[in-house]
Amino acid sequence: MSTPFATLDPHPTILQVVPALETGGAERTTVDMARAIVKAGGRAIVASRGGRMVEELIEVGASHVEMAVHSKNPVVMGLNVERLARLIEREGVDLVHARSRAPGWSALAAARRAKVPFVTTYHSRVHEKPRLKVFYNSVMVRGDAVIANSQWTAANIRAVHKPEEARIFTVPRGIDIAGFAAPAPERIAALKSRWGVGENGGPVFLHPARLTRWKGQGTSIEAARLLKERGLADFTLLLAGDAQGRKSYEEELQGAVAAAGLERHVKLTGHCSDMAAAYALSDCVLSPSIEPEPFGRTAVEAQAASRPVIVSDAGGQQETVIEGKTGFRVPPSDAVALGEAMARFIAMGLEARKAMGAAGYENASLHYSVAAMCEATLSIYARLIGRNRAGAEG
Repeated sequence: MSTPFATLDPHPTILQVVPALETGGAERTTVDMARAIVKAGGRAIVASRGGRMVEELIEVGASHVEMAVHSKNPVVMGLNVERLARLIEREGVDLVHARSRAPGWSALAAARRAKVPFVTTYHSRVHEKPRLKVFYNSVMVRGDAVIANSQWTAANIRAVHKPEEARIFTVPRGIDIAGFAAPAPERIAALKSRWGVGENGGPVFLHPARLTRWKGQGTSIEAARLLKERGLADFTLLLAGDAQGRKSYEEELQGAVAAAGLERHVKLTGHCSDMAAAYALSDCVLSPSIEPEPFGRTAVEAQAASRPVIVSDAGGQQETVIEGKTGFRVPPSDAVALGEAMARFIAMGLEARKAMGAAGYENASLHYSVAAMCEATLSIYARLIGRNRAGAEG
């Protein structure tokens, strides 16, 4: 089977640079791309400070180089230029791909010194101010190719940084569709038992996100209060996410639950390591972020799990959720609108819910698979490497 690297001989060595391999969207994409590079016949190397995902990276056939690329210390960043330049020369790296700002500056300097293509992926929000932050972030648009994870992110890159149009590519985040499709029943049962799901009857709403204010947990709690106030008391709302040290915010949420008399309805479950099972035990997934999501992984994962979604009508989630077909979109920070959408879901019959879930699965499979993301990214790599080799030979 032909791959994007088929015409490149020797097959290329790709170096990805990411702060850490602990957890998160950029980290998951790094491992997914490493696997795709190896499958396409190339060599995959990742430089990071390490983390729990290194073992998985090694298992897919890639190499890991531990380096303090996460550091924002100017001295360390300068040393990282030397370290990365030596790594590029020693390993015969053909292309460098940076996925964050601090490592991006070091990787850019090293790639330019080695005269190899430099690629960036803008995983995070595009800040418009202050000016110093805009400059610091500008490394993410200095690549020979600048990959945006959504059309919304790409539009913001154009507005704030104004790079040449030919260097901007939109490659939506890829999701492991099969991984969310059918988790084993015992996994679902174990999570139900641990979280005490099923005590109230009625639908289970899942709001999966780390506990931070902009993810909108407060909006979900207020929407739940409004549901109960209007007599719709047969439901459960699960706030599944790690507080990550934000103890005061966690206590604030618990206080809001108690003040609304929702202790029987709303549960803060903490970190969940089995999101496929979490989606499966839910009936509807919420992602009511107060600020725009650059992409919105939760909404796509939920659709891959055949679950209807209710999301904020902002950012990348506008692109991934088809209003009325795969879920509902509501204004950010609008608990009334969120409550109305939840009530609308409760009023839907079982067959209508299944049809919405099936439409979501089709949407995720067609547009947001890991395979589609990797194929598009590998094609960008191949084009840049081929051009660079041709220039060197000329």
